[in-house]
Amino acid sequence: MGIIERKQRQKEEVRTAILEAAWQLVLQDGWQALSIRKIADAIEYSVPVIYTHFESKDALLMEFTREGFRQLNADLEEARDTAATPAAQLEAMAHAYWSFAVRNPEYYQLMYGLGMPTCETVRQILELVQFSQLNRAVIQALIREGRNPEADVMLKFTTYWSMLHGFVSIHMTSATHATDEFKQMVFSDLVKGVIKNIRD
Repeated sequence: MGIIERKQRQKEEVRTAILEAAWQLVLQDGWQALSIRKIADAIEYSVPVIYTHFESKDALLMEFTREGFRQLNADLEEARDTAATPAAQLEAMAHAYWSFAVRNPEYYQLMYGLGMPTCETVRQILELVQFSQLNRAVIQALIREGRNPEADVMLKFTTYWSMLHGFVSIHMTSATHATDEFKQMVFSDLVKGVIKNIRD
């Protein structure tokens, strides 16, 4: 092995060590606690060495984001290929998406960056309690006039909020080129679907 090849291999080994150390720190303390200094300490290199591989913490996080999407896309493709019809494919892919999020919460948090408040958070903040009560009251009224008056209001509310939050998250965290008109069409379609679901 020549000098150039040896240097390249050493560079790749250090880069791999950086990523592995960063991942272990994330699993231990979460994304917010990750720092270049902690990574350097973990692999016993100086901070400048880390910066020769990743120009900033954001660059390092971007690498993990890419890896998360690589894994998710592989799961989606595998799920798609198990089904014959578009409807069955979409259902399989939806399950694969959820499964990925459950198995990889650290990746998912980084990939999307947004989260819904926990039940404990909702209980601690009066405004969130009011938000929940306001929406649940309207949903309860909608359930009463529907085909299934015994439907679980909390289930319907959580589904409704999740869909709304998902829509907002997509448009806040992605560089979408959709027009405002198209976004409104998507939102209207989403809301109509939720209402139909609640009534049925």
